[in-house]
Amino acid sequence: MRVDRRRQRGAALLLLLSVSSIAFAAVLIGAFSRGDAERRRQQQTLVRMAAATDALTGFAATNGRLPRPAVSAIDGREMPEPCADEAACSGFLPWVTLGIDGSDSWGKRLRYSVTPLYTTAPIVRLSSVSTKRVLSRDGNGELYYVLGQETCTLATYCAPAVVYSQGRDNLGTGADGRPQANGAVGNVDEARNDEAVLEFVQRPTTSDPRAPGGPFDDLLVALPLTRLYDRMAAARTLP
Repeated sequence: MRVDRRRQRGAALLLLLSVSSIAFAAVLIGAFSRGDAERRRQQQTLVRMAAATDALTGFAATNGRLPRPAVSAIDGREMPEPCADEAACSGFLPWVTLGIDGSDSWGKRLRYSVTPLYTTAPIVRLSSVSTKRVLSRDGNGELYYVLGQETCTLATYCAPAVVYSQGRDNLGTGADGRPQANGAVGNVDEARNDEAVLEFVQRPTTSDPRAPGGPFDDLLVALPLTRLYDRMAAARTLP
């Protein structure tokens, strides 16, 4: 896997990683073209994901930490036990705890993965390393990092958490707790996101099975570490 920090392509993807408001979410919709009805659904989902990142930073500002994932797809309360590892800290957005809508506009539960260290107060910024990385594909179809790198460090920011939708097609879990089957062949990037706990893929939507990584309609937002720290520092909940 190649890491090239000089890459400047994919402006829409980079904006998506730093979404912090409804205005940003609306701007990003220009990157998608599956018809007016589908664009509206994508816009609604991006708005909900933007609200989720705002709710996460608000929770951290109040509690000195980020929440753990939800108990399940039908119980939106934060799971009560600490995360034992990255896998245990990956699941569904705890929508009840955050007081927000926990589903995307296709009726699937929003997914959430958070660095375990950031779910325990206090977060010590001089020693806590965020662990979530985001990848995309270049013009040759090869994966490269758009956020973080293979090894996250204090000097190389990764994200403390990501929120993502699994889109209209393929995979995901409904609000009734029922999983949706994978109806595509070769959608390796979507399958990767379905099982990811550290590295996630975000790239433009396509239904082309010949595209590198296969068909793809996931939407992802990474919580910016600097914004999290700024909000917590302002609330005096960050040592």
